[in-house]
Amino acid sequence: MTLKNKTVLYQVENSVARITMNRPEVKNAINKEMHEELYEAFQAARHDQSVRVIILTGTDGSFSSGADIKSIPIQELDSFDHGDYLEETYNQLLLLIDEIEKPIVAYINGTAVGAGLSLALACDFRYAEHDAKIALSFIQIGLTPDAGSSYFLPRLIGLGKALELSLGETITAEEALRIGLINQIGVPDEFIKKLTSVPLTAYSWMKHNMKAGMHLSLREVLDLEVEGQRASGMSNFHRKAVMQFVSGQK
Repeated sequence: MTLKNKTVLYQVENSVARITMNRPEVKNAINKEMHEELYEAFQAARHDQSVRVIILTGTDGSFSSGADIKSIPIQELDSFDHGDYLEETYNQLLLLIDEIEKPIVAYINGTAVGAGLSLALACDFRYAEHDAKIALSFIQIGLTPDAGSSYFLPRLIGLGKALELSLGETITAEEALRIGLINQIGVPDEFIKKLTSVPLTAYSWMKHNMKAGMHLSLREVLDLEVEGQRASGMSNFHRKAVMQFVSGQK
């Protein structure tokens, strides 16, 4: 399946949906049109039964340079409501990404700053190229981190480090790996291939329950594990795996 978009490329191959931000002339800065097309692409990948893994990346050696500030008419700057814009764009997209039960991998193939980095933080896994430049640069233009970064970043690297990174300093892929911001350095092809064989019922419950474990009580998470294991235990994947295991033991 291929969506006919201008700012986002979408391709499905070998059970992997590849969503590519495609505004290379501005290092894949995110404008309203890209928001709409990203939302459409993630919805397509979510509902396509042939898709088992989603990868988000950018064109021409850049992941995303963040929000396209230049798309705001300068004459409207005094009256422009950043909060309203968030509710109409990023918040809708981030909630969709968070709800998707399939594995989502961000391949940071270059610059990832501001809201561009925020999108990567919302994914389940992050791989970055050696020369990637990573920064949360909101405060440098007098804005507070948004697009979910206030939620995801402290959970990934801890509150103190999240506050430090939010001061806007650019870090390398090596530093991002050291502090736990990314999972690995390099191209994620082998990892994605591995993810295509993951049982989706078990994965979706694992993803849901571990996120819930960040804020719910032990009793509440134990109850969720009961629900998740009940659903996973009824899946064809589990039944086949048990039968293969038992047969191999004989």
